Amino acid sequence: MSSEPSKTGGIYSVGKLISEARQLAAEYRRTTGQVLGISGEIARHDACHFLKLETVKEGVSGYDAVGRENRDGLKYQIKGRVIFDEGKKNQRIGQLKIEQDWDAILLVIMDENYETDCIYEAERGEVLDALKEQTDSNRNKRGAMSVSKFKNIARVVWTRDEGAIADEIWDNQSSQ
Repeated sequence: MSSEPSKTGGIYSVGKLISEARQLAAEYRRTTGQVLGISGEIARHDACHFLKLETVKEGVSGYDAVGRENRDGLKYQIKGRVIFDEGKKNQRIGQLKIEQDWDAILLVIMDENYETDCIYEAERGEVLDALKEQTDSNRNKRGAMSVSKFKNIARVVWTRDEGAIADEIWDNQSSQ
């Protein structure tokens, strides 16, 4: 299945539906103070659209999308997090499927309007090493990680202001 919006099977494109879902989720939270559980779907859509990934069929376990072009063949888990309060500590990302087949994880960070602000990418080895370092073994077993920990091990691959970011710009491992 392609990440491109489809007009078959309905009268609206996927892109139009996601846009409406963003507005509905933001208005719902402003009105009720509660969160609609659709940030994962929006995150998957945006990651595939912005990074030119291909979504996989429902039921494929372990990953949500496969890379094309410069990410060709890489299998990605995609997680989304809406940041309503920057000062709030210990925000967590969804459970990581650590026993499944995947190459990297993308974390899509959205603002209070469910608009994607930036996307982080961390390779499997970095994620598994970070989980091993955690002192809380229950969190480690569940594949739980904080947003701040993920940002520390990941690199920014897309921002709202700059779009896709080339690897060399964010290479913090090389000596200067």
